Amino acid sequence: MIKVNIHNAKTHLSEYLTRLMEEEVIVICKRNIPIAEIRPIPAQPASLRPLGLAKGVFHVSPAFFEPLPEEIIDSFTGK
Repeated sequence: MIKVNIHNAKTHLSEYLTRLMEEEVIVICKRNIPIAEIRPIPAQPASLRPLGLAKGVFHVSPAFFEPLPEEIIDSFTGK
């Protein structure tokens, strides 16, 4: 954890952000009293989530693909 006062944080922001990328936490202080904390954002997964994880777990009825009744369509359009 890095503790810095506001003036130092503004003056050396790029240096602190580099250290932040190394998984450190920066605590911003006002007159040595902590007021905020800056943490790194978790890295995005390197690969996409695979499709079809629920294959065979449930069944979609053919009725799901039939047109909706007019009264339901009207409720979506505000009629």
